[in-house]
Amino acid sequence: MTSPTPIPIPIPATAANSTDGGRESVLVCTAPELGILDFTGPDAESFLQGQLSSDLKALVPGSVQLSSYNSPKGRMLATLMLWREGAESIRALVPPDVAEYLRKRLGMYVMRAKLVVVDTTSMHMLFGIAGAGASSTATQVFGCSPDRGQVLVGETKTLLGLPDGRIVVLLPAATDDSRVAQLAARATAITPEYWRWLGIRAGVPTIGAATQDLFVLQTANWDLLDGVSFQKGCYPGQEIVARTQYLGRLKERMQLFHVDGPPPPPATKLYGNVYGDQACGTVVDAAPAPEGGADLLAVVQLSALDGPLRVGTPDGSAVALLPLPYAIPAPAKVNRPKL
Repeated sequence: MTSPTPIPIPIPATAANSTDGGRESVLVCTAPELGILDFTGPDAESFLQGQLSSDLKALVPGSVQLSSYNSPKGRMLATLMLWREGAESIRALVPPDVAEYLRKRLGMYVMRAKLVVVDTTSMHMLFGIAGAGASSTATQVFGCSPDRGQVLVGETKTLLGLPDGRIVVLLPAATDDSRVAQLAARATAITPEYWRWLGIRAGVPTIGAATQDLFVLQTANWDLLDGVSFQKGCYPGQEIVARTQYLGRLKERMQLFHVDGPPPPPATKLYGNVYGDQACGTVVDAAPAPEGGADLLAVVQLSALDGPLRVGTPDGSAVALLPLPYAIPAPAKVNRPKL
């Protein structure tokens, strides 16, 4: 999995200014916007191999894998983060507003496959840890800390290392766990919006209900984040994704922007002078920025990046282009096969 370059994390204004054991360098979110799906049974791997964009056969125990579920037209319907929970169990973090949709949609195709798809979100407490002291704090509280792209699975805890250095913790729900109090004592609390902002600054898109069926995965940089395999077999949308990769030329890519105003809702349109009243981009996700305004990820026509862009309407608030923590390659020339 490709790891974005680390970014400085501003500390919320509510954090203590005094040095108190490194508290201000550790941030904890007690309610990250995440859902959990379990795929359990002897056919879990083979079933998901035929449904998702990533290569499940390459998902080794102890590692985390980004993936997507796509429409037959190659457009993303949901993003997932996968890991092996056991010999016949694969677990996924998903946006909570598509968890039930995925459970039902994928369940339609189980047929005779030997597996069950269960939403286990309510069976867990989820926490997010970020900041320079995230790893050391996880070790102090839970006895271990995952590296980026690694998952540590135990009987009473699961810790996932996200590509940008944040850590997601899963604990059994409805338990009087002293580790929760220990974590709170060592960290500054942040909101789910701040947690989402960290993911936006890492350049990792989240495809939920508002943005389903809008983006071919390469336009959302999913290929740059190792969320797709071009060597595996068929899955929904595979033909379009492969054709885009090998024969086409991407005219749009996801970029990072800042706007001096409230965060625009996902699927909000962007406009540029070159395109007039015609939209030239679409917001993937946005969140309030700690220092004011909002940061957002948006898929935008590359030809529109040379001029000013505005959000919502052709005369809406101007957005400023920010650097992503990973490189976007130059557009390839169209590869037209000779007949």
